[in-house]
Amino acid sequence: MANFGNLVGAFMQSAMAPSAGNRIGSALEQLQRGGFGNAMAGGMPAGGAGGGLLGGILGAVTNGLGSAAQSPGQAGGLGALVGSLMGGGKGAVQGGMLAVLASVAMKAIQSAGQEQQGGGGGLLSGFPGVGAAGGNTGPWSGGTMPLGMREPENKAEEEALESTAQLVLKGMINAAKSDGHISPEEMQRIVGKLQESGADAGLQQWVMQEMQAPLNVQAFAAEMPNQEVAAQVYAASLLSVEVDTDAEKAYLQQFADAAGLHPLVVGQIHQTLGVTA
Repeated sequence: MANFGNLVGAFMQSAMAPSAGNRIGSALEQLQRGGFGNAMAGGMPAGGAGGGLLGGILGAVTNGLGSAAQSPGQAGGLGALVGSLMGGGKGAVQGGMLAVLASVAMKAIQSAGQEQQGGGGGLLSGFPGVGAAGGNTGPWSGGTMPLGMREPENKAEEEALESTAQLVLKGMINAAKSDGHISPEEMQRIVGKLQESGADAGLQQWVMQEMQAPLNVQAFAAEMPNQEVAAQVYAASLLSVEVDTDAEKAYLQQFADAAGLHPLVVGQIHQTLGVTA
């Protein structure tokens, strides 16, 4: 079976926008400074490995910020830490990016819900698949938190996380080609980087086909199972483009509208990633 989860980090490294590192740094800093990781730890299953993953990332942010404060010239600030995370090997990048995207989505939905609570009912109550517990012990895909922030514990959760990773990849590819097309040279460069990272021929072919396929925003948005996943896909899309062309801005707006993402959630994602466009 194709391992889309393992492909997220490799694709992020090969195709992300030049400013994506700064955006990831903004997200990590806000999650850490807001005590997000500590809040999530209270809902972590006993021995949950994903808690260690997210906690480790935010712990690295804490250490990085402390080092930067003590010796800014030597530490290089948060940007150096993000560079280390993105280039620190397959495990750090692959698992780390899924955890960061899930955290950004959860923060956005929670913050938007709190902002709207005074208006009656709250935003979360209108989110299919997020406001209902389903078969889990909480309102998210992983129970008390989205999958990706912890490791899946059974086959169903493994499949759900793989499906989310595939949609995240599609979102990044769609955003990248939203301003026209990806040149054949760029396609070959991306696929070459994926090959270097260990992606098998099947995954490379899948990426190539997605890059060549016509862009259909409505059809893609219809694949979103809930607002949690749609928010992760939107956040990943913001890491794939600079958002400096009308076509990119139009694509992001069209996707958000078609996927039913509330403007407050979209605004929170932009704020967390430090994107003003």
